[in-house]
Amino acid sequence: MKEYEIITSTSNSKIKETSKLQQKKYRTQSGLFLLEGYKPIAEAAAANIKIQNVYTTEKFLAKFEQISALKNKITVVSPVVLEKLSTTDSMPEAVAVAQQNNFKLRDIQNAKRIVLLENIKDAGNLGTLIRSACAFSIDAVLLCGDTVDIYNPKVVRSTVGALFKLPVIKTSLQDVKEMFPASVFIATVVNHKNITEPEDIDYKKPFVLMLGAEADGLSNKAIELSDIKTTITISTKTESLNLSTAGSILFYISTR
Repeated sequence: MKEYEIITSTSNSKIKETSKLQQKKYRTQSGLFLLEGYKPIAEAAAANIKIQNVYTTEKFLAKFEQISALKNKITVVSPVVLEKLSTTDSMPEAVAVAQQNNFKLRDIQNAKRIVLLENIKDAGNLGTLIRSACAFSIDAVLLCGDTVDIYNPKVVRSTVGALFKLPVIKTSLQDVKEMFPASVFIATVVNHKNITEPEDIDYKKPFVLMLGAEADGLSNKAIELSDIKTTITISTKTESLNLSTAGSILFYISTR
């Protein structure tokens, strides 16, 4: 059995540098991000995400030694060190450092089923939308405007591995329109004229389905460039649907 030197100090330089990845500016500068827990790390490894290091305790070491892609990338740490690296309330089995994907629009130029998310502020909503997009065979997710960082630890956890299974790309509305001129742009709106029911849209044609911020919805610019406007009719007993719930319903309808 391989012997590991155990890092027990939170002042260790490697640990201090790794913990910086909890902040967006360091993730952006380095092109790295954190993975927390066995399942996200295992799924990232299976999806050929480049993992630089895995920090785990002796208690969970054997689980990660069984993943061949992690060979020679495991560092054993004390529970107090792992707790420093983690962003969760309860300490995970491990925290890993991985390289961010760097997809470009040109990489998905043949995509037919696209979701565009604009100005999404809630990390949980963004992660859930990506998870649902993957579940309902969306080809790619595009992020526009002031949307939360896709590699925010809460977003990564909320995707439950889906982040590694489809392209997620930061871009602009104009670039998307130029790249997909033949696609039908569908805007989700509230209290708008000329609404088409979601069930009446022809999803066999290439489309870009756009969803906007939790509080404000899509920007006027996004709505103006759309070809179709749609909304989900709900009971008068409630004011609105949660964004990730509404998105998931629309993704499902698009498969029918």
